[in-house]
Amino acid sequence: MRSSSPLPRMSRRGRVTIGVLIGVFVLFTLLGWGVQAWTDWLWFSEVDYTEVFRGVLVTRLLLFLAAALAMAAIVGGNLWLAQRLRPRNRLHSPEQATLERYRMLLGPRLGLWITLAAAIVGLFAGLSTQSRWNQWLLFLHGGDFGVNDPEFGVDVGFYVFQLPFWRFLLGLGFTAVVLALIGSLAMHYLFGGVRLQGVGDRMSNAARAHLSTLVAVFVLLKAVAYVLDRRSMLLEFNDGVNVFGAGYADINALLPAKEILAYISVVVAIAIIVFSNAWMRNLVWPGISLALLGVSAVAIGGIYPWAVQTFEVKPSARDKEAPYIQRSIDATRASFGLDIAQNSAYAASNLTPPASLATDTSVVPNARLLDPQLVSETYTQLQQVRGFYDFGPKLDIDRYTVDGETQDYVVGVREINYGELTAQQSNWINRHTVYTHGYGVVAAPANQVVCGGQPYFVSGFLGERAQESCSSPADQIPASQPRIYYGERMEPGDYAIVGKPSPDANPAEFDRPAGESGEGRESYYTYTGEGGVEIGSFTRRLLYAIKEQEANFLLSEAVNENSKLLYVRNPRDRVEKVAPFLTLDGDPYPAIVDGRVLWIVDGYTTAATYPYAERVNLQQETTDELTGRGTIQLARENVNYIRNSVKATVDAYDGTVTLYEFDENDPVLKAWNKAFGGDLIKSRAEIPPSLVEHFRYPADLFKVQRNLLIRFHVTAPGDFYSGQDFWQVPNVPDAPDSGVKQPPYYLYTQFPGQDEPRFQLTSAVTPNGRQNLAALISGSYQDGRPTLQVLELPDQTRVSGPVQVHQQMTNNANIRQQLNLLSSNQAQVQYGNLLSLPFGNGMLYVEPVYVKSNQQDAYPLLQKVLLSYGDGGSFVVLADNPADGIKQLVEQGKRAAAGNPPPATEEPPADGEKPKASPSASPPADDAPPLAGELAVAANQVQAAITEVRAAQASGDFERYGRALKALDEALTAFQQAQQASNAGGGSSAAPTPAASPSSAG
Repeated sequence: MRSSSPLPRMSRRGRVTIGVLIGVFVLFTLLGWGVQAWTDWLWFSEVDYTEVFRGVLVTRLLLFLAAALAMAAIVGGNLWLAQRLRPRNRLHSPEQATLERYRMLLGPRLGLWITLAAAIVGLFAGLSTQSRWNQWLLFLHGGDFGVNDPEFGVDVGFYVFQLPFWRFLLGLGFTAVVLALIGSLAMHYLFGGVRLQGVGDRMSNAARAHLSTLVAVFVLLKAVAYVLDRRSMLLEFNDGVNVFGAGYADINALLPAKEILAYISVVVAIAIIVFSNAWMRNLVWPGISLALLGVSAVAIGGIYPWAVQTFEVKPSARDKEAPYIQRSIDATRASFGLDIAQNSAYAASNLTPPASLATDTSVVPNARLLDPQLVSETYTQLQQVRGFYDFGPKLDIDRYTVDGETQDYVVGVREINYGELTAQQSNWINRHTVYTHGYGVVAAPANQVVCGGQPYFVSGFLGERAQESCSSPADQIPASQPRIYYGERMEPGDYAIVGKPSPDANPAEFDRPAGESGEGRESYYTYTGEGGVEIGSFTRRLLYAIKEQEANFLLSEAVNENSKLLYVRNPRDRVEKVAPFLTLDGDPYPAIVDGRVLWIVDGYTTAATYPYAERVNLQQETTDELTGRGTIQLARENVNYIRNSVKATVDAYDGTVTLYEFDENDPVLKAWNKAFGGDLIKSRAEIPPSLVEHFRYPADLFKVQRNLLIRFHVTAPGDFYSGQDFWQVPNVPDAPDSGVKQPPYYLYTQFPGQDEPRFQLTSAVTPNGRQNLAALISGSYQDGRPTLQVLELPDQTRVSGPVQVHQQMTNNANIRQQLNLLSSNQAQVQYGNLLSLPFGNGMLYVEPVYVKSNQQDAYPLLQKVLLSYGDGGSFVVLADNPADGIKQLVEQGKRAAAGNPPPATEEPPADGEKPKASPSASPPADDAPPLAGELAVAANQVQAAITEVRAAQASGDFERYGRALKALDEALTAFQQAQQASNAGGGSSAAPTPAASPSSAG
């Protein structure tokens, strides 16, 4: 007679329906995975990096299978063992009667339920483990750093390559034992091995032996954890002195405590097995042993180190922590490459513009006027030609040698922006087969403007040029293949289908405008590059139709037997796909190398387990004004080791990706190269010299190093502990209240101590909590090797920092008046990069001033240049161009040397004293008649307003200062009107202008 089931059985139709639904789900899931894997293989075959695809895929599969099988075996095996160890005779009780119906439900298919549970646990374990493929490859192929940690004398390679995976395996082991313990306990309870009610033992001997063994294994794993914790202590944060690495209390109290606890854990594990099975055979003493372990962990591992920290370290932390602070300083400088920094003192004691400014050929002529962030709009309006072309929100800086002269150029790539296509142009045929590429690299010297403030374009021309005087007569930086199929404006869905059905067919791809009007004004082209995945066969077309969910791959005649598909067209995405182990710089840049347009992408190898090194968040450290505006924001990755080990290039025409080894001494890169066959990355010797000429110090690496140098330039532990010599990165000079950091800037210039001009990335820093200049930090390449230079100013320097300099220059009354004239309801003033240039044992500051009309499609034009020398406020000019500004500065310096200080250094007139005219204003003639009438009244109002501005500036009351500046503007306007009325009425034209220079208080 068939026993009744406690649950109703499902009908056959229901089982079939569920089976079909599960089958369809699995089919479509596997189909999606299969299509993705197949298309990825085709893409990697195109770029010739199949070893990466194969290596990552095989490693993930093996890790998945290994972890899944191991976890399933441990959990499933313990469940099976618990079922096998069930008591044959169970005492009758209400509890057992309640459990009986569950045993009846599970009993007939118990093996199936155990297998299903083990499979689910194994699935999740495998998915978790396969994501650690990078840790496993480094674990397998990592070598030595050749540097030992300062506490245990173990090579750093153990911490970088071995420790992360050991810790993961330990966590996986804990998970397996805990799940096995919980599952076994449930199984023993279900089958009567563990009882909560009734007389006699609550646990059978077999159940006790099984569960106590699992508990003992857990405790043994805890002993292993204590051993690994001893090494991991060198990676922890020491909040007592705000550095990473084990401190005094950790080394002298917590470290021996961890060792003692490891031994105690082993003893407790043995005691659990012995007391539970071989001796008393109960759980009282095993429970006591576990309790003692917990008490020991709290007392030895918590209270004792706290007591040492509180009563021994804190009262004399400076001395106690000094050796450990030194360890952190040394490790941080080594792990982030700060040890290459060359510190030198720069007195900056000269506050007067020297005459040599006018004859300099290294610094002054190379001062960059074009701001790549601002002139992007100018490039777009003047060189766009068609509305769907785009240069992006920020251009790039590179240097080229033209006619034997090397200088900075602002370069932009004329790319297709699919978001700017019209509705007519955006259909599938046009978007993917007609508008396939951009055309040309547009460049202009960074220190030259023409035609009322426009860049002087020297390359990337399309057909005829409307104003020859605004551009060079010939292409000075020619590209033999100027077409741009791969660029920064490409999104993941912006694929292109190229190739024509026969050699006689007409080209279908829009190439560029070919004329001004009439027929033939558009030129068409057919792609001939090697790049792209062939999709001529029906199978390939079906494959990509499924991938892109687009039927036109099968239906459109534009896809033919010679077609190729170009996708993953963003250079950074392309490099990231072929080298997933690299962290990529957020600012790829184009360069014309041997006639080809190449995108250059800096690749970093990173680690987060370098002992005693500072750990930073890459996203936080690299964010500044340019982030998200042409510069990609990095991911939230915590690292304490970084090297610019790879220079990658992407051909803008055919998409060829090449990885070059740049740091041949980096152990992390060696491990990755070994993991993928040893030939993945080309050696440094294979880098073409023409490409080396365009390498630049990577911006994101420089930001990280600069932000660390503001603290770790201090190498004495005592001074580091006090923090008095720390620096800070200033905010954007023209918006200091925004809290956004000033970006570093590229310059081709020569700094003190350098033999010749270099292309270098530079940043000014100020003392912590103050605004005067503390140092200039620059990164450059010398003989192909990275160098960092730190020009450190004296502690009590009078030289102003970037924010102060901008305020002092723009608040000068004469300059403020001119700036107000430039801005109005119809236009706005925009400030370019504020450059801090050491020159003549002083500081020269250069800040371009742009004016942008409020009219539609207006673009910024460079109208003026602000220049300052010395402390930022004494010698200031606003000139039409740098040459005129330098002449004025030199003239001010000469007058100052002769005893006639510039306007910015004048003191307010004493009460009752006649105001003195500003040297920068037009001096009155000797026979000029005295002012009279309304003109005299207006002049007195101007002088009174100037006095109020100076007083407000000296008081530091910004609200009062703003009111005073407004009153000064009104007084100057009234004076000009009175002067015009006087001239119109026959008054003297030689009436002097009142001095308007309130900035002496700065």
